[in-house]
Amino acid sequence: MAKTNPSKAANLKEPDGRKRCWGDVEESLMCDYHDREWGTPLHDDHKIFEFLVLEGMQAGLSWKLVLDKRENFRRAFRGFDPAKVARFTARDVRRLLGDAGIIRNRLKILGAINNAKRFLEVQKEFGSFERYIWGFVGGKPVCTKLRSFADMPARTPLSDLISSDLKARGFKFVGSTLIYSHMQATGMVNDHLVTCFRYRELHGKR
Repeated sequence: MAKTNPSKAANLKEPDGRKRCWGDVEESLMCDYHDREWGTPLHDDHKIFEFLVLEGMQAGLSWKLVLDKRENFRRAFRGFDPAKVARFTARDVRRLLGDAGIIRNRLKILGAINNAKRFLEVQKEFGSFERYIWGFVGGKPVCTKLRSFADMPARTPLSDLISSDLKARGFKFVGSTLIYSHMQATGMVNDHLVTCFRYRELHGKR
């Protein structure tokens, strides 16, 4: 979710007394995501695969829409188990296209199934997908020390590199902008503004 548009001006103190870079406490889903997940280093392959699927589904849409449907996606995609998704058949595609609780886009659904297969190939080669993807940042989050949303990039040379490598491995819906969003979501990069309470919490967990 790169370049999120905050519902309030960035860094206003919320009613709970904490400054956030985005996430209105009155919109609990987005606020909880900001406070608990976004930018938090993630090293679990199942969760990493979940974000790859969700970010692919987000393409051209809002992240809030994806979060609203997240539980439906978990059910529809068998808990985001890549081994199970990799075995999806044409029957599963029809099932997903008929599921009003998710984003019913054939190309995105087929892309998620393809990516599950590619994900398993990377796991076999590296021992885990986490080892592969975190290798691009030397196993440690990149701390950008941003002071405003105007400074937040939509992509970087590093996301370009990861995107190119994933595409060469056969992944779909892994353009550089989506990959930078993935890096933010999984904590490979800490893009919380320096005035946000989560920046201070995460900066000490490198």
